[in-house]
Amino acid sequence: MNNFDFYSPTYFVFGKDRENEAGKYVKMFGGSKVLIHYGGGSVVRSGLLDRVKASLNAENIAFVELGGVKPNPRSGLVYEGIDLCKREKVDFVLAVGGGSSIDSAKAIAAGVVYDGDFWDFYRGKRIEEALPVGTILTIAAAGSEGSPDSVITKEEGMFKRGASGDAIRPRFSILNPALTQTLPAFQSAAGITDIMAHLYERYLTNSEEVEVTDRMIEALLLTMKHEGPRVIADPNNYEARANIMWAGTMAHNNSCGVGRSQDWLSHTIEHELSALYDCAHGAGLAVTMPAVFKYELSHNVMRFAQVAVRVWGCQMDFAHPEVTALEGIEAFRNFLISIGMPKNFEELGAKEEDIPALVNVLCRGDGRDGNIYGFITLNEEDCTKIYKMMV
Repeated sequence: MNNFDFYSPTYFVFGKDRENEAGKYVKMFGGSKVLIHYGGGSVVRSGLLDRVKASLNAENIAFVELGGVKPNPRSGLVYEGIDLCKREKVDFVLAVGGGSSIDSAKAIAAGVVYDGDFWDFYRGKRIEEALPVGTILTIAAAGSEGSPDSVITKEEGMFKRGASGDAIRPRFSILNPALTQTLPAFQSAAGITDIMAHLYERYLTNSEEVEVTDRMIEALLLTMKHEGPRVIADPNNYEARANIMWAGTMAHNNSCGVGRSQDWLSHTIEHELSALYDCAHGAGLAVTMPAVFKYELSHNVMRFAQVAVRVWGCQMDFAHPEVTALEGIEAFRNFLISIGMPKNFEELGAKEEDIPALVNVLCRGDGRDGNIYGFITLNEEDCTKIYKMMV
């Protein structure tokens, strides 16, 4: 196990109707004028936005609003939010929605207190300071409600990149599983896929002797394997929703990733798909992960064989562990297909003729050096082969 620091200060507020306490927690963490940041649609139609405003009014907390966050959130709205917060002297950012709204809120919070272009953080500069952020989660998926991470798409060039820093970990997050019961089955399945991807990205490690976090990851994968089909079959199953929501938080607050190197190649490769085609991130991961895993397999066959046995119930073939490893990857792929995820480029809406452009942006775009790094290092030829495996 590697040396590590772990700092995860988010105050979690979990359960039914807890969104009505938002004002209380904004006040607890020092907010006096709030930007409410959200997408639109269901947040407005369901009355959630009105309930949030009422809770702020009850605590005499002023607020301004900025809606319009899209899936795969865009830089343009971030710039608009930064300008709004500066003009209105906002001192707290409250995201209402899923990972896109939260990621956009984090970018705004970092940009408000920074003299340069917020995109500097998405080109590798560490976020050291930001306005405090709170969240009210409506989709169990990205884990952004408990993480120090944010992903934004820059509209000029359509570069989808991530930034990180403990300063953007939410001060509090309100998690009401009932808010996810109205999600379409596809969105629920995409969220489940993203959660499982966060777990696999940590499981694929070059660090030795990490049994504690291996077992934690395996337990959460087993939870998703059990609860995923239940919530697809019955969207109103509150207990299944609750387990999935908390698993999503645990999958990405890095409690499962401490002391170990991590992969993240699947996410990096998928980001180009959701940037170009605006597909759901989880759907893109469903197509990307099996291809990446098969390409990485020879690097550490036993790592893939271990998860195949412990999570997917495969029988270990000690003479040919690669057979077991491949069975596990196929079992995972079949699980994703069974809950409604796409299995190839065609079902995702991607095009084989776009592969050269995808690879160019992936490996060379926005200052990259021609390689991407994770469990293994991939060059442009490797990435081309992986995309072709998805066709």
